[in-house]
Amino acid sequence: MSADSGSEVCVIIAAKDAADTIGKAIASALAETAVSEVVVIDDGSSDGTDAAARAGDDGTGRLKVLRFDENQGPSAARNRAIEASTAPLISILDADDFFFPQRFTAMQAEKDWDLLADNIGFIHHDPSLPVEPDRFHARTRSLSLVDFVEGNISRRGVKRGEIGFLKPVIRRSFLTEHGLCYNEDLRLGEDYDLYLRALAKGARYKVIDHCGYAAVVRANSLSGRHRTQDLRRLYEAEQAIRLTPGLLSAEQAQAVRRHERQIKARHDLRQALDVKAEGGKGAAIRHLLANPAAAPAVIGGVLGDKLEAMRNKGAAPMPVQEGKLRYLLPGVPVAQR
Repeated sequence: MSADSGSEVCVIIAAKDAADTIGKAIASALAETAVSEVVVIDDGSSDGTDAAARAGDDGTGRLKVLRFDENQGPSAARNRAIEASTAPLISILDADDFFFPQRFTAMQAEKDWDLLADNIGFIHHDPSLPVEPDRFHARTRSLSLVDFVEGNISRRGVKRGEIGFLKPVIRRSFLTEHGLCYNEDLRLGEDYDLYLRALAKGARYKVIDHCGYAAVVRANSLSGRHRTQDLRRLYEAEQAIRLTPGLLSAEQAQAVRRHERQIKARHDLRQALDVKAEGGKGAAIRHLLANPAAAPAVIGGVLGDKLEAMRNKGAAPMPVQEGKLRYLLPGVPVAQR
């Protein structure tokens, strides 16, 4: 991390009912010498998350635990944590994830960036099992706004880049200079929205191949349960960015529009399914007749899901290898060269 604006890191953890995992997340953050602050926001938990977080205090005075009495969502929690911290660099850590040792060491040599991300290792097995990430040959890439948006567009049958899952370190001075914070209307895609707005303001976004972030894959993940209104708010927020006069170039606006359409299609499909679940097939048909513009997304989505289910029928599940990681981004491990 460049020394021009300081290299101390504040780790921000927004936590909701994470008493079982928050201790490991905090311990991994406090183990990093670059970390000067860890700010936990208990977002209205009912399982003693705040007490579990305080139990992770290592006595160095770096841990601060705050609590919302009522759930306000990850955006509000992260904004509160940013307000309560002072370190020049901000790192987001989900409450059920953790850092691999020396995550920030590999970033310290990088300069000239406003957002800096490393690779993510997805853990599909018991996260208590010992695991070490591969060492990758050093490579640094820059992400343009178009690269970032295109990397978040799904194509059926094609594995997407999942760039939106990256957890970049963010330079506080850039957020302050441009008046940027998390959009508290969003409970889905809040990271994507913030990074998109930062890139639109000229942020320099770099990615290195080193893997320092461990993402634990859980069947009950909150991020896997998207409400219809959350999808609507996301595409409306993206539309507002696209339509802001003078903010985006024509190429950038076209890329944003493609992603916006995909989120809108997911919303239209989910809305139709909600209507069907509440009122039956007849209600769903009447809904589509009243909203003909939504029909292509709904019909295409239903047919696509059925075809995918047919292709996957009888297919053996992918074996989970204990102690092995699936990496978000491709890289060349040192041992393979």
